[in-house]
Amino acid sequence: MQATMESEAYLRSELQAIERWESDQKDLWFWEKLGRLPFVLLDKVTPKIVHEKIGIALNEIGSFIQTGGQYLVSEREIVGRVEKEALGKEGVVGFTLEHVRQAPLDAMDRTADALAESRANLATAQGATTGFGGLFTLAIDIPAVLGLSLKVLQEMALCYGYDPQQKHEREFIVKCLQFASSDIVGKKAVLEDLDKTAAARSGQSGEGGEGSAMSQLQGWREVVASYRDNFGWKKLFQLVPIAGMAFGAYINRGTLKDVAEAGKMLYRKRRIMERLAASSQQNQ
Repeated sequence: MQATMESEAYLRSELQAIERWESDQKDLWFWEKLGRLPFVLLDKVTPKIVHEKIGIALNEIGSFIQTGGQYLVSEREIVGRVEKEALGKEGVVGFTLEHVRQAPLDAMDRTADALAESRANLATAQGATTGFGGLFTLAIDIPAVLGLSLKVLQEMALCYGYDPQQKHEREFIVKCLQFASSDIVGKKAVLEDLDKTAAARSGQSGEGGEGSAMSQLQGWREVVASYRDNFGWKKLFQLVPIAGMAFGAYINRGTLKDVAEAGKMLYRKRRIMERLAASSQQNQ
């Protein structure tokens, strides 16, 4: 497959649109911040065994950064989806992730949008299912949503030609999670960190190494803390079965849509910037 090179003007226009999206990111809703208060109270009455199960599950998901664990997704499935969008058919012999990197940007976008909607529907069903269980479903709900979030972000990576089996891509995924679950100050900090990382990879900065690894570890802790905090209100509503079912479905769907959008936009930005850099080199 021959490399697809959109015009430089088009790429710059799309990059500006992403930068406007970054500038338009809003703070957490007031009720989401208040979620920290009821969760502190719920934390005191949650049985010890539930705490232990949450800890075990979150440790397993945390190992994703190091090894990928059970949360790695099927590369072939996503590559096939992009192939179909790019070529109008699926099953071309030898179509690989390298060909995805060369696919038209709009084919990547359509694949990402379809996956985001599908995974949001899955999260909606999962949230409704656990909506009847009250405090005890916390051991299932938070790890399940985190697991779905990790999977959809890997799918966003593959849509734009990045390999989540590489450790630095899994670290980027944690940054996407951190961005999606942070308040406005946290979002700005994540964007600044990603800009520094991009500069380091392009040889413009000497930062990275051990400091970067420590930053990723802290980022994961912040993600886990944020997810725990933001589930406070959800658990209060789940004490009333019908309300818990509706609110659980709503929260889970919103969470997955936010995560998928963050992953799509941040990976899309990387792909556009890489194509602009390649275009600039060709013009020299």
